[in-house]
Amino acid sequence: MKTPEIPSNETLRLKALKEYSILDTLPEKEYDDITQLASQICGTSISSISLIDEKRQWFKSKVGLDVNETDKGISFCGHAIMEPNKIFTIKDSRLDERFQDNPLVVGEPHVIFYTGVPLVSPEGFALGTLCVIDDKPKELDSEQLSSLKALSNQVVSLFELRKSKMLLERLTNDLENRNRELEKFARVAAHDIKSPLNNISSLTEILLHQYSAELDDEAKMMMTMLDTSSQTLRELVDGILEHSKSDHILTENRSVFNLDKLVKQCIELLDNRGEYHFVKDFENALIAVNKVALQQILLNLMGNAIKYNKKPQVEITIKFSEDDQYYTFAVSDNGMGIAAKNLEKIFDIFEVVSNEDRFGKKGTGIGLSTVKKLVEGLGGKIQVFSVLGEGTTFKFTIAKQDFI
Repeated sequence: MKTPEIPSNETLRLKALKEYSILDTLPEKEYDDITQLASQICGTSISSISLIDEKRQWFKSKVGLDVNETDKGISFCGHAIMEPNKIFTIKDSRLDERFQDNPLVVGEPHVIFYTGVPLVSPEGFALGTLCVIDDKPKELDSEQLSSLKALSNQVVSLFELRKSKMLLERLTNDLENRNRELEKFARVAAHDIKSPLNNISSLTEILLHQYSAELDDEAKMMMTMLDTSSQTLRELVDGILEHSKSDHILTENRSVFNLDKLVKQCIELLDNRGEYHFVKDFENALIAVNKVALQQILLNLMGNAIKYNKKPQVEITIKFSEDDQYYTFAVSDNGMGIAAKNLEKIFDIFEVVSNEDRFGKKGTGIGLSTVKKLVEGLGGKIQVFSVLGEGTTFKFTIAKQDFI
């Protein structure tokens, strides 16, 4: 008997094999289907997907074998991997001095016939074989050999798919960890920024109230500007936090809820004094979407409809409809409108196209960017239609999915 030689690239070959993390894994149907098919096509009692590591031949899948591994020194596959680009065939091992006294030949499972197709990685490393075995002499025809080669390619494709999946899982975990760290940093940074801003606002308010008589008009104006600037910066920090959390919001589970109740909750949050006129142009509807994300979208759009409206009576209409694929929402107002040249800009982060809102404040340019991010994350699109001086309508969709 002759033991298999060690490939010249053995160190790199073993490294490539271990990168698949497949050794000693449990049986999988995809591989078992291939060995079963190989055995049927070639008319053999035994078939296996064999992988060769430092000391053993391990079977990822097998038909007609009772063992999970054998010693590398007596393996036929150890010989087969020496020539990665050739199919290794032994028609009758009893007539071959390399195998005639091999324990696998003289004893169970009596390997008389053997054909192994090397499983070659994209880098050219022979990881093992897809082999067929019988206990009597045999020879495969060209069609059987071609089919066996095709099946070996499928095995390698499964290996590569496994590696890609593991890489994707690692990248996903890394990304989730980084996002958690970034969100934590954002919260801490926001707190550290907002604390001194709150102090500035408090001090300016004290100065304006308690020392008003001692301040001239210019000093009062500067103090007011300082207070306004600190409030603007606080709102900017809050906006950035909301934008950074939008990805997390999208991971929330969907639920079934009453849309009318959600819209009423939004109105109560935005208009607790009943100053504005809201119209809900739809019947009670049960919908199945990400409730947190939809509430965030509606609050932003309805809030903007109030802020960017300087007319004596603010009028806001919320519409809803649905078809087989999408829920469709529209939020319309009778506000100041948006110039046609700015319609594409308004969804860009930090882009501000209005000087001041109803309350004399300037926007941060973050809200509509967050809305667009949430809508697209829910499988929908958002559009804006506007006429200067007459009003604006934001129309958006959310994709329907089978609710489980």
